[in-house]
Amino acid sequence: MEIISGYNKPDNLKSWWQIINSLGPYIILWVVMVKTIEISYWLTLLLSIPAAGFMVRIFIIFHDCGHGSFFKSKRLSKVVGIITGMIVFTPYHKWHKDHHIHHQTVGNLDKRGIGDVMTLTVDEYEKMTRWRKFGYRLYRNPFFLFGIAPILVFTIVHRFTRKGMSFREQMYVHLTTLGLIAAVALLISLIGLKTFLLIQLPILYIATVHGVWLFYVQHQYRHVKWAESENWDYKTIALEGSSMFKLPRLLNWFTGNIGYHHIHHLSPLIPNYNLRRCHDENSLFREVKPLTFFSAFESLLLRLWDEKRGMLIKFSEMKYVK
Repeated sequence: MEIISGYNKPDNLKSWWQIINSLGPYIILWVVMVKTIEISYWLTLLLSIPAAGFMVRIFIIFHDCGHGSFFKSKRLSKVVGIITGMIVFTPYHKWHKDHHIHHQTVGNLDKRGIGDVMTLTVDEYEKMTRWRKFGYRLYRNPFFLFGIAPILVFTIVHRFTRKGMSFREQMYVHLTTLGLIAAVALLISLIGLKTFLLIQLPILYIATVHGVWLFYVQHQYRHVKWAESENWDYKTIALEGSSMFKLPRLLNWFTGNIGYHHIHHLSPLIPNYNLRRCHDENSLFREVKPLTFFSAFESLLLRLWDEKRGMLIKFSEMKYVK
């Protein structure tokens, strides 16, 4: 779209400043948390909240680097992406390959399964065995999806390769893991295993839970647009299959404006610091009905895609599907 072409250009000064005001406070908070353990662990836990916020912000930098939207130089984007990826416990090449597939298939009922949250149609669910239904209900339970899965994905799942990956892709995953092990080992040698775990685990847990929640509500809400391949259109799905998540200004800052997700899907080349300006300067995007901080919680109850009504529904609403 011509309307967004002016926002696709990264500003290296803004990008470097974002790195400074994201990694800088994160490192400072980490150092302060090491000191506060000797005073009060409750104070350390309190500091883990803003530290987790900065980790989410660092993940957004990692995310933009993979799209090639953060720096003008592709090589610099890749280097910064790999480094920030280790900070957020995520292998750069593996994650971004899946994420690019997600961008090309989001909202496509015939191409679900990569880079998204597993969602079944009502018809698919009704054809499942009792045990498979139980497994799906367990998977979609908020306690598992947001309480357990996020920390497991970032600490364990990201360490494994996947069938079909090339030798180079597998090597990149293992090199990221080795780099992460080396960095963790260095920190442990300086502050001890107990101190490291008491600091890093709360930060990582809070950051991953909120990060997964953000990703979830971007494509899991009542009137999200999904379609079969023959009716799937990139522009339509970008604007109607991705949410406008209206957050308070401070949370928008920590999340790199990713709440303007409909614009991001329309053009992944827009740097995160241009998303809000693109939204505010073009009335087309303001026509999209936003999810609010509180209205988004309905998404926690939505489990299945109702083919007949074209919307996500709760399990309790299945009886009304005729």
